[in-house]
Amino acid sequence: MSTIITLISIASATAIGAISPGPSFVMIARTAVTSTRANGLAAAFGMGIGGTIFAVAVLLGLQALLASVPVLYLVLKAAGGAYLAYIGYRIWRGANSPLMLSAESCEETHPTLRHSFLLGLGAQLSNPKTAICYGSIFASLLPKEVPVALMLSLPLVIFTIEAGWYSIVAMLLSSVSPRDTYLRYKSWVDRVAGGVMGLLGVRLMATSSEV
Repeated sequence: MSTIITLISIASATAIGAISPGPSFVMIARTAVTSTRANGLAAAFGMGIGGTIFAVAVLLGLQALLASVPVLYLVLKAAGGAYLAYIGYRIWRGANSPLMLSAESCEETHPTLRHSFLLGLGAQLSNPKTAICYGSIFASLLPKEVPVALMLSLPLVIFTIEAGWYSIVAMLLSSVSPRDTYLRYKSWVDRVAGGVMGLLGVRLMATSSEV
């Protein structure tokens, strides 16, 4: 697989994981709803930095591990596919679950942008599922020997996806009309995201014996 194709594959899988609603989504949404748009964007930037830190740590750790024990490449590829399929199932199953975005604690005094940034960074770094998700995606899609160009570009791509998506969330959900539109079609968005993630996981398991 070429570097460009690998980068696109990882970016697509990461984007699906970021877009699917979860604790990070709710945190950014609530920040945008109960505070200001600027606070939401600051938290989104913190999310991007946190995701980049995780991605670099996972990338370097996997490279060292796979170099020492090559057989783990196939094991992690199969396990990564299984995890992605499970995440897809969970997203699909929760499609009809309501997303709680109530702004019961909306005070006039808003947190500082620094506080919101640290909130986003802390929320990302304290979520072990982020590292597991990156580990699964990287182990499943990266070649055994990662080109330098791919090593350097991946962190930037991860930051762009994480910070970019949550910035969109902050921008949209700080306005009433787009927020109501998303909530109206939430079940369909979740089913599409869950289905794509599940199919990707099944495909990775089916090709886990391929080096």
